[in-house]
Amino acid sequence: MIDGDTIVIQKTHIRLAGIDAPELQDPWGKKAKFAMVALCKGQVIKAVIQEGMTYDRVVAKCYLPDGSDLSAELVKQGLALDWKKFSGGAYRHLEPAGIRKKLWRVDAKHRGKLFPPAAQRAAAPSSVQ
Repeated sequence: MIDGDTIVIQKTHIRLAGIDAPELQDPWGKKAKFAMVALCKGQVIKAVIQEGMTYDRVVAKCYLPDGSDLSAELVKQGLALDWKKFSGGAYRHLEPAGIRKKLWRVDAKHRGKLFPPAAQRAAAPSSVQ
């Protein structure tokens, strides 16, 4: 596991489709990662690849052997948010009450109020010496 919304299958980094979990350094980030580890440990995960790449990762819907959608499971646990831009709102109904306030950094990113670390560095003005 890389983090709460990215797994590795046969050396391929796979971003779970339709959701966004906190980054490891953000509040709840490590908990999201460990929840993903607990869900996947010892399981054979089925990845259905979607078109496109996100930050150099393949995007896929991922399923446990019992057919459970990993994205849905993380959202139900309150450790990831539905990302309507990519899911069409498919997971929003699974979000626990108040979760957007708890995962405020993720929610802010979706609303364009907070950018991923790589984008923040790219947008930062360079200093001239």
